[in-house]
Amino acid sequence: MSLIKLALPPGLRRVGTIYEAAGRWYDSNLVRWHERGSMQPIGGWTQRTTSAMTGKARAIMTWVDNSSLRWIMVGTHSNLYAFSQTAETPSDITPALFTTGDADATSGAGYGVGPYGESTYGTPRVDNATVQPASMWTMDTFGQVPYMMMAEDSYLYKWDLNVSNVATRVTGAPQGSAVVVTPERFIFVLGSDGDNRKVRWADQESDSDWTAGATDQAGDQVIETQGKLMCGKRIRGGTLIWTDVDVHFATYIAQPFVYRFDRVGENCGICSRGAAVVVGNRAMWMGLKHFYSFDGAVQEVPCEVHDAVFGDFNTTQRSKVTAFHNAEFSEGWWFYPGAAATEIDRAVAYNYQEDTWALHSFSRLAAAANGAFNNPIMADSSGDLWDHETGYSYSSATPYAKSGPIELGDGDNIMRARRLIADETTAGDVNVNFITRDWPNDSETTYGPYSPANPTSVRFSARQVRLHVVGDQAVSWRWGTPRLDVIPGSKR
Repeated sequence: MSLIKLALPPGLRRVGTIYEAAGRWYDSNLVRWHERGSMQPIGGWTQRTTSAMTGKARAIMTWVDNSSLRWIMVGTHSNLYAFSQTAETPSDITPALFTTGDADATSGAGYGVGPYGESTYGTPRVDNATVQPASMWTMDTFGQVPYMMMAEDSYLYKWDLNVSNVATRVTGAPQGSAVVVTPERFIFVLGSDGDNRKVRWADQESDSDWTAGATDQAGDQVIETQGKLMCGKRIRGGTLIWTDVDVHFATYIAQPFVYRFDRVGENCGICSRGAAVVVGNRAMWMGLKHFYSFDGAVQEVPCEVHDAVFGDFNTTQRSKVTAFHNAEFSEGWWFYPGAAATEIDRAVAYNYQEDTWALHSFSRLAAAANGAFNNPIMADSSGDLWDHETGYSYSSATPYAKSGPIELGDGDNIMRARRLIADETTAGDVNVNFITRDWPNDSETTYGPYSPANPTSVRFSARQVRLHVVGDQAVSWRWGTPRLDVIPGSKR
């Protein structure tokens, strides 16, 4: 008889084969590792709105005005909405003459695509290099006033915080693709004047003076890049600006040039206008094949679930990727569409304090961090808003985690399991299954579910066993380090 500690390190490992995740967690949904490595369910969600918005939500922003009233703004591909802190029904503040965007990305096709003589005459070809993106809003606040822009519409808008009024075009502002307000209170329009590489800004503290002169600080700069400007974020010490191929840092230097733009990273572009999060002096974002961070220098973030994310990612719909910072749990979240999906259907979360990753399967098209509100707020594909990290209800989904193989020694001995000694806060909060096989890629046999009570009688024999822990109660359960009572068997 021997008690084996099933002390699996926190977080998932999903790189390579399942056998390469031996002794690690391999798959998960709706769980996180927190507080020194114990596993627990993420918070659930409750519906905030009573009537749905029109269009697919592509950005959410929350803020507090000068009278301490909290606001939510949601941009869909076709409309713009605002909510006060107590409202359950959206107020449509879509600007007059607004040009509706595209709900989905599309790949260009035609008879003239490709080199002369390629394929057969009269056959249309798909050109995957000319994807027309889904329409995404960028939003920021200048004091209490929100500013918004969608590339496909190209105009800069602001709103006066009156739900009886629609947002209005900013007079004199250049057309562009994205907006960001710098720490020094300049409004940047990215991709301005029809130039995908041009940044243009109004005078400090102004949204009306866009003409450079001897007595003001309005100006513009064409960024030296092979890409197109995508988005910007305030960060300690300046403003980060992403293109689809590289990253630049804007530093305020006063007149005559006002801003200096330095390329701080190459071949590390962002995959969408919504794929970046900022945590103090650090930014993190999702590219086409890797995650990156900036805290003075750009670095690739080693991703323990790289194959699960980038090996199952619909890159045609990459423009829909959205991200938010879950500060309470030190997590950056990215929502993205799987390879077989047209719309977002999954998420990956990175705990930057504990350097752990988790995967989730649910659909949220846009999200805003807690701050102005107590909880993160997210939008679903039906046009409803939800408060997250509230209770433990998941719309019929169930939290779970599955491990990679667990073996005795080098795996050449059969283990004969007799008892499980669980380690949970309250016995019975989870159910446990054991998934066995003798060799990698062998067929699997499942034993369970068992509702743990110390000790719990189990009976199975195998060279490899995988642990499958499933939440059984709608509570904040914890799963620590269980032990398995096994008898080593033969090598046959």
